[in-house]
Amino acid sequence: MSETDKLKIDIVDALKSIQDPDLGRDIVSLGFVKDVKFCGGVAAVTIELTTPACPVKDQMREEARQAILALDGVDEANVEMTARVRSSSSDNQSLLPGVKNVIPVASGKGGVGKSTVSANLAVALAQSGAQVGLMDADVYGPSIPTLMGLSEKPVSGPNQQMIPVTQYEVKIISMGFFLPKEKAVIWRGPMLDKMITQFLGGVQWGELDYLIIDLPPGTGDIQLSLCQKVPLTGAVIVSTPQDVALNVAQKAIAMFNQLNTPVLGIVENMSHYRCSHCGQRDEIFGTGGARKVSESRGLPFLGEIPLSTNIRVHSDQGKPVVLAEPESEQAKAFLQVAENTAAQISIRAMAGELEQDIKVSF
Repeated sequence: MSETDKLKIDIVDALKSIQDPDLGRDIVSLGFVKDVKFCGGVAAVTIELTTPACPVKDQMREEARQAILALDGVDEANVEMTARVRSSSSDNQSLLPGVKNVIPVASGKGGVGKSTVSANLAVALAQSGAQVGLMDADVYGPSIPTLMGLSEKPVSGPNQQMIPVTQYEVKIISMGFFLPKEKAVIWRGPMLDKMITQFLGGVQWGELDYLIIDLPPGTGDIQLSLCQKVPLTGAVIVSTPQDVALNVAQKAIAMFNQLNTPVLGIVENMSHYRCSHCGQRDEIFGTGGARKVSESRGLPFLGEIPLSTNIRVHSDQGKPVVLAEPESEQAKAFLQVAENTAAQISIRAMAGELEQDIKVSF
């Protein structure tokens, strides 16, 4: 064996010290190390993560660099971080053949900012480099076109499928594209079921890592139809901190449990208000309620979003705050929610892969 080949083996062994904090295993056994090269004292390694929105990507890169540089004979270490989003479901998705993960964003009641969370979550994931779609299933109050600054309508493509409108690198469909602003939708269950089918299978979504679905509040026909038509990766529950909202949010959690749909975690929106003049934090609706519910139910807490004038202003202007003010406290809060959501999706996907590997080995 040549010295170069021996050093490559040493590099792989060194990388076994790098642990994925969410999956609890080293990156070599997880199959994340995809390419190892060494020439003239320079090592080059490619590490493929399960999501471009990995919250510890930079930390993992630096740990890998230091582990490689500690080896004798290595003068320089170049670590490239890539990502391939896995599908969390092995079921056949006839309506969404190119979509890896379907994530409904739900709430027990209206007025908790679910659509704002959906829009910022979708944009944050797209900014990380993922392929993202956003489906506005809130037929009674479709607000995604406003939040995303859209006025154009989808057009028909091949096979009678609609081509979704793309904004901020997110593919978008909404009933709001097809209704006059002053018109209300008054539909019974069969019409709602037909709309869900059309928005899933009648739209040219293409290849997506994540399809975010903004649901109407409550536990009605649309939620039931969605759970029955496609395998869902898991739901994100949005609530405000006060008891009345949390009590109803728990009904949404119970609904998904009854429908055998995983819950990825809970987001606490309007968690607190920080005065723009003095910086004082005011917990208008209380705080920490969603975290307590997540802990009591054994669910991940995905993050807390502050109550902010900036979020409202940018939403009304059609530009999510993660784009309008990326360095703001509000944008960073949404980014953390996106990273934590992506991490939970990766945990589920990798758990399925590892379980399949165990079955194959036997």
